[in-house]
Amino acid sequence: MKQTLPKTFLGRIRAALPELHPAERRLGEFLCDFPGELASYDAQELARLANVSKATVSRFVRRLDYASYDEARRHAREDQRSGSRLFLSHPGDTHPEASLLAAIEQSKANLDQTFTTIPQAEIDAMAKAMLGARKVWIVGFRASHPLADYLRWQLTQVIENVVAIPGGGETLGEHLASVSADDCVVVFGLRRRVAGMEALLDYLAASRAPLAYVTDEGLEPDRRARWHLRCHTASSGPLFNHVSVMALCHVLIARTIDLSASTGRARLRRIEAANDSLNEL
Repeated sequence: MKQTLPKTFLGRIRAALPELHPAERRLGEFLCDFPGELASYDAQELARLANVSKATVSRFVRRLDYASYDEARRHAREDQRSGSRLFLSHPGDTHPEASLLAAIEQSKANLDQTFTTIPQAEIDAMAKAMLGARKVWIVGFRASHPLADYLRWQLTQVIENVVAIPGGGETLGEHLASVSADDCVVVFGLRRRVAGMEALLDYLAASRAPLAYVTDEGLEPDRRARWHLRCHTASSGPLFNHVSVMALCHVLIARTIDLSASTGRARLRRIEAANDSLNEL
């Protein structure tokens, strides 16, 4: 019976490493650190980067049970689209000043590309929906979790009934059973998304609560969401750049405070009075 191959490109490399010849193992270890190089370069260029021969590259892809280098590269590109941080690393990215300048320029580009696709009317509509909701639910997992919690924390300035889920030790069902059409839901779905994201979006769509879906630029517009806000997260390094996501949170919060008018200002005054009374700050 033929052994089942690992699903991912990196999984195949890791499984094969112990059995590879020295030159092939050197190439495999190089690709474990920088798998994006196979996705980006042809066999000759990869051989030069890894300091092996082109023949070694050819033997290596056959040892991984690929019919050709192009098949291996297609598989690597599929993994690249999944959002693995390893695919964002490149050999030689070590000059600190150049790295800082590249990060700043990429952040600027991400901001420009994000906000050219999000009209003011969409921000206003979302802010009004949150202000008018019975309850605002904010959902985030993995890298999205602290972003969801940040949005919740800032929205508490003017919205009393807002919660970020799931908390530690909680299931989504314990919360989502209470979602109704009078609520508003914000879901952060940045790469790499959890396996249950599609089921979650289906559930929320069935609840008929207005849904805002905040993602990276890699997804096509999702019709289950009333507002699909796609933030550019391209990076010059091994981690996704979330500057545009934080900027979007800031814009949403500021506009929500603006539109809350006298009701929002009254809540802000009560919060300040409570802080003074408790001597917390």
